[in-house]
Amino acid sequence: MDYDYQRKGRYFAQIAGGMEGLGAAEIEELGASETAEAYRGLYFSADRDALYRINYLTRLCTRILAPLTSFKCHSSKYLYRRAREIDWTAFLGAEHTFAVFASVANSAIRHSHYAALCLKDAVVDTFRDATGERPDVDTLDPDVWFNLYIDNNMATISIDTSGGSLHRRGYRSAAGAAPMQETLAAAIVRLSEWNGSRPLIDPMCGSGTLLCEALMACCRIPAGYLRRRWGFTALPDFEPQLWKTVREKANAEIREIPSGLLLGNDVDRDAVRQAKENLRRLPSGDRVEIQLGDYRQLAGFENHVILCNPPYGVRLQKDTDLGGFYRELGDFLKQHCKGSTAYIYFGERQWIPAVGLHPQWRKPLVNGALDGRLVKLDLY
Repeated sequence: MDYDYQRKGRYFAQIAGGMEGLGAAEIEELGASETAEAYRGLYFSADRDALYRINYLTRLCTRILAPLTSFKCHSSKYLYRRAREIDWTAFLGAEHTFAVFASVANSAIRHSHYAALCLKDAVVDTFRDATGERPDVDTLDPDVWFNLYIDNNMATISIDTSGGSLHRRGYRSAAGAAPMQETLAAAIVRLSEWNGSRPLIDPMCGSGTLLCEALMACCRIPAGYLRRRWGFTALPDFEPQLWKTVREKANAEIREIPSGLLLGNDVDRDAVRQAKENLRRLPSGDRVEIQLGDYRQLAGFENHVILCNPPYGVRLQKDTDLGGFYRELGDFLKQHCKGSTAYIYFGERQWIPAVGLHPQWRKPLVNGALDGRLVKLDLY
């Protein structure tokens, strides 16, 4: 049986809102072609080599979906019937686990959970009829993920070639309150255009996500370096030797970072410990210098790149004067960071004016439920 991705060579990359343009440029660098932006994602063409490379190296995309079939769908019965036409035994065995994640919009089938249940039943019943056994459902860490998307009564069933969200890099064993998602941190690093020519510091580094992503980008460490499971290995046309070649070629590009080039600081002792633990899981991570202390007591950072996700909401005590907090941050940048460029992410963008500096630009970037803004500040 031929599937849509095989006939057309087209895939869909899921990506957070505000990152579509960045993501298109990134996957084109990795071998994608004919990219087209869509709601929270990108359609693109790729051969098998590029599919493996994009999964292994993308820092911005969260999942890469391979469409199996698409059809007009006005009822759950028709959804089930069309799903039964797919040979699910081509992707997994009865001894494996699977999960379905679904989303619906503007369609006769109105509930995502119910749509996912219909597809799950089709998978299970196909196995029962063919083998007398069935695979189990595991919604946390399945062997294979399937996706169902229904929009305006057009259904698309896909397999997740990533094998779970790509934002889970594997380095973060510990995180503080409201941690920044890895893909957002990677977007901030990319927008900063930091290339290692100047030192980079995060003066309020928390558990070190921005530092980890900056290290991975500078040292060319693949985003999937620590991942051990990939969804594309379940594809019927998976080529193990090609995947091995892609992985080895990417790993051969990894380089070391000089000491003193990447710096972090935080006032919280547990955060400093977490940041060090997370960085140690990455090549050259032990060369990143993390200090414990209040950034306001530091001498300053002239001619640096400053990346920062200041605490907000649940990351600050309830009685914190947020206006005063951001004014102090702005004063520190003006008085102690001349010649530097700061990239500050505001999860609550109403506080941007409180810093008292005029941004060169503002970029909308989503972090979970937060519709935040990244601002660039040139500190003359």
